[in-house]
Amino acid sequence: QILEGLEAVRKRPGMYIGTTGIKGLHHILWEIVDNSMDEVANGFGDTITVTLYTDGSASVEDNGRGIPVDVHPTLGVSGVEVVFTQLHAGGKFDNENYAHSGGLHGVGASVTNALSEWLTVEVYKNGTTYRMEFESKEIDGAVKGGVPKYHLIDTGIASDKRGSYVRFLPDKRIFESTHFQIETISRRLKELAFLNKGARIILIDERVQMGNACLKREYCYEGGLIDFVKYLNETKVPAFDEPIFLTGTKDNIDMELAFQYTDAYTDNIFSYVNNIPTTEGGTHETGFKAALTKVMNDLAR
Repeated sequence: QILEGLEAVRKRPGMYIGTTGIKGLHHILWEIVDNSMDEVANGFGDTITVTLYTDGSASVEDNGRGIPVDVHPTLGVSGVEVVFTQLHAGGKFDNENYAHSGGLHGVGASVTNALSEWLTVEVYKNGTTYRMEFESKEIDGAVKGGVPKYHLIDTGIASDKRGSYVRFLPDKRIFESTHFQIETISRRLKELAFLNKGARIILIDERVQMGNACLKREYCYEGGLIDFVKYLNETKVPAFDEPIFLTGTKDNIDMELAFQYTDAYTDNIFSYVNNIPTTEGGTHETGFKAALTKVMNDLAR
């Protein structure tokens, strides 16, 4: 059997998002958040707003450059349509658009689209608003995921904003639960704000009413990793007040590192590559530990 287009994603969602459980549900949100984060991390924007709605949908808006709206030279449709309907399509395969990015395989936004009941995109650029809608509908007894309702249109609605807005409703036919967990999302967004100095990340949950307003949290850390280490060590007694902070570039690889000793007997190392947590460690962690041990030993000797 040869599965075409987004058909494979609906047939075997676990291949693309790991699981159809609660982790997979949040994964399709991270795919959109990571795209916005790449714009911010590369200096094209500074604010991301994530909103959870009462109908179960979620949206991510940024003030980056906006998803390309030009017609793709070989596919003959807009960049927006390519990004949301084609697997392995994107602007991150070379180093021209992004110095570094969390996406590697170009399946992010299209997978989110394939596993949603509907998805709406708005792009604000050139002083106007572009819009496109997708839906997962039943055709000949089988559900087709992420089918465009129409091609990208210029709505003619003037806008002085720039960036992209993506709103989607996870498909109940795919996921065990479609209820987004505020604490899981809050934790990840806070982490991203620490990792990207000065980025503003806003989380709005319209499902939770607090008086006349809904729940709203905002994260922005001018100290970046230094603030992150202080936050991690809040309940411990630090050996010195300010964390040690190192940064440098070698062979086109940028590195940032912050650490602080405390009265605890165990160490905690949190590592990331392009904002993506590397919980299994890797050469970057091994190299840091080896270098630190060497420096300490050399100094002691």
